[in-house]
Amino acid sequence: MTITPPKPLPPPTAQRQPPAKAALPQTPSREFAVSSGRVTGPQRVVIYGSGGIGKSSLAALAPNPVFIDIESGTRELDVRRFDGIETFEDLRALLHSDKLDGFQTIVLDSATKAEELAIAFTLATIPHEKGHYIQRLEGYGFSKGLGHVYDTYMLLLQDLDRQIRKERNVVLIAHDCINDVPNPVGEDFIRYEPHLQSPKSGKSSIRNRVVQWADHVLFIGYDVVAKDGKGHGGGTRTIWTTERPDHVAKSRSVAEPVLFNLGDDTIWTMLLGGVK
Repeated sequence: MTITPPKPLPPPTAQRQPPAKAALPQTPSREFAVSSGRVTGPQRVVIYGSGGIGKSSLAALAPNPVFIDIESGTRELDVRRFDGIETFEDLRALLHSDKLDGFQTIVLDSATKAEELAIAFTLATIPHEKGHYIQRLEGYGFSKGLGHVYDTYMLLLQDLDRQIRKERNVVLIAHDCINDVPNPVGEDFIRYEPHLQSPKSGKSSIRNRVVQWADHVLFIGYDVVAKDGKGHGGGTRTIWTTERPDHVAKSRSVAEPVLFNLGDDTIWTMLLGGVK
C-alpha cells in the first residue's frame, strides 16, 4: 500500500495592517491679553463731497500729511505730494516703497480716480475666460467685469492697511454721487454717497466695502435751507459724521456734525482722540 505524502500547506498570507492614524495637528499655544478702554491709533478716514467744497483742504490739516495726488486736486494747495502716479501699478509700488517713511498721514486723492486706474489694470492683465483680452468690462460677461475690478481694488485696500500697521493714518478723498436707496419699510429715497462702483445687486460693491473698511466716513455739504421750493444757502459748510436720509456718513468717535471752517483742524483732534 502506497501512502501519498500530504501536500505542503501554502505559506501564510501576510495580514494587511490597518493604516496608521495620521497624527492630529497640535493646537497652537498662544498667550492672549485682555485690555479695556479706548485704544488710540492710526485711523482710516474717507472724505467725500462735491467738487471744490474743500475735501483736500480738510485732509491737508491732518497730522504731517503727504498726498498721493493722482487727480491733480492739490494744485492750489501748499502741500507735499507725490506726482507722476499714472497707473495702478505705480500706485501700489509707491505704497510698498520706503518713500512714505517720515509721514504720519497718507492721503489718496482720489479714491474715485484710483478706481479708474483699477479698471485699466484689470483690462490689461485679466483675460476673458476664453483667453483673449477685451477693451470694455462688459466684454467679460454679465457682472463678471465688476467682480474683477472689485478684486483688483481690494489689493489697494490691503496696501493701505499695510500703512495702518506702520502707524500711519490713511485718508481717502472721493467725489460724491446721488444714489437710489431701496427702503424696505417705506418709499425709496435718494442720498449722497461716495462715487465708487456699487451695482444695484450689492455684489462687487467697492463703495460698500470702503464704507465698511473706514473708521470714519465724513460727508462735507453746504448748508442749504429750502424756501418756496428753492434752496438758499449762506455759504457755510458742515462735516457730517453720522448717517442721515440724505447722505452716508459714520464715525467711531464723533457723534455730532462739525461746522467746517477752512484752516480749522478741530475735527482731526476729535477723530484722533485728542492726539495730533
